[in-house]
Amino acid sequence: MADIDYMVVQDPDQKVKGKNQSAFAMTIRRLVKNKSAMFGIGIFILLVISAILSQWIIPYNYTKISVSEAFEVPSVKHWFGTDDLGRDIFSRIIYGGRYSLRLGVMAVSLSMSIGMVIGALAGYNGGWVDNLFMRLLDVQAAIPGMLLSIAVAAVLGSGFNKTVIALAIGGIPAYARMLRAQILSVRKKEYIEAAQAIDCSNARVIIKHILPNTLSPLIVQATMQCANTLITAAALSYIGLGVQPPEPEWGAMLSGARGYIRQYPHMLIFPGFFIMLIVVSLNMFGDGLRDAMDPKLKK
Repeated sequence: MADIDYMVVQDPDQKVKGKNQSAFAMTIRRLVKNKSAMFGIGIFILLVISAILSQWIIPYNYTKISVSEAFEVPSVKHWFGTDDLGRDIFSRIIYGGRYSLRLGVMAVSLSMSIGMVIGALAGYNGGWVDNLFMRLLDVQAAIPGMLLSIAVAAVLGSGFNKTVIALAIGGIPAYARMLRAQILSVRKKEYIEAAQAIDCSNARVIIKHILPNTLSPLIVQATMQCANTLITAAALSYIGLGVQPPEPEWGAMLSGARGYIRQYPHMLIFPGFFIMLIVVSLNMFGDGLRDAMDPKLKK
């Protein structure tokens, strides 16, 4: 009997799914191979875990005042020393990570969400809608981000939620412009025209077909922006417009210790070191993520 050759027909949906999975897997592989990116995300995850578990791992109550132990230098009893009220600096830094990390994540999430809505509306609709939003963003972008945050914080006042709003407003133009540019590059693609041809609503076209293909640059931007937001948050707290003492936010700790920088420098060194540590770790991870998601670098 003659041999019979069988031809296996592959399901197109499985083929597309396989390509998507392979692209995601390639990104992960490239990211894992980047040692600096893995080191950065490892430090960030460690800080997040320590902040979440802070109430169980800190050796002292971060609000406990002991005037007799004020201004102690780092020792076995107090690893990072004590502040002007005798509070343990190590406990305050670990617990204060809750405030600093939440400020960065919440501010970036808010500015990214608003920026995505504006960028999607401007890029997809075009015409007068695009011109209106872009001109408004031009006016906002003309004001330096730090100055804008200070002005908003001065108007709203101090406090955690008000600081989040002040930090978020300055980051909106970057996300809006980035998403608008991405949408302009894909809105004339065949799959978008096919979705429009079967009467998909504008919202469905944007959410189901455009955003999944344009989110990569936004994710990288959010990672890098989170580091900048943490620096701005610390600066606002330092000048008295952010989170206020006695809350152990790292910038507020710097503000409370600035009068003792010469006599007791440890009060500023340790909060400043942790701010530097988290900013550097996020920048390292952001650089690695950008390289991993850059199509020009894929082999």
